[in-house]
Amino acid sequence: MILSDRTIQELLKSGELGIEPIEDRQIGPASVDLRLGGTFLTPRATDGMYSMSEPIEYERSDGDAFVIPAHGFVLATTAESIRLPDYLTAFVEGRSSIGRLGLFIQNAGWVDPGFEGAITLELFNANAAPMRIEAGRRICQLVIARADGPVDRPYSGKYQGQQETTGSRAYLDEELARD
Repeated sequence: MILSDRTIQELLKSGELGIEPIEDRQIGPASVDLRLGGTFLTPRATDGMYSMSEPIEYERSDGDAFVIPAHGFVLATTAESIRLPDYLTAFVEGRSSIGRLGLFIQNAGWVDPGFEGAITLELFNANAAPMRIEAGRRICQLVIARADGPVDRPYSGKYQGQQETTGSRAYLDEELARD
């Protein structure tokens, strides 16, 4: 079941759900608007190729704005840090107004119960021209849903506790572990 504004406010007030910093106006009828943070990572150009099995190097930029090249990709973060209890999950959705500008927003779309930290966003500029994005602007919305009960294994993965834009850690996936 997707949570209503009333339930979101109650859970924030009780401390069961954490979203910080937050203002009342960020809470919509059934979602919470999240704002763009000021840390950006762009995959560093390579003469070879990128691999899921090897770390990727990133160029970091900090600031109040960032220009995404035409058909360019950048990792960014939310200004807010969230904390989900073991019975809530969340979906990250792009705001329609932002999508209509040609900016695609993704974060693998899902936040597991037990996750704590800022959310890293994958941004793609689908336009033929560069796009300037600005920290502090509402960029996406968090839709929170109640699981049918507490999960047995709350999230404790490789992105737990991240507080800024975090590059891919796919090279740490367990299927790569050697005995």
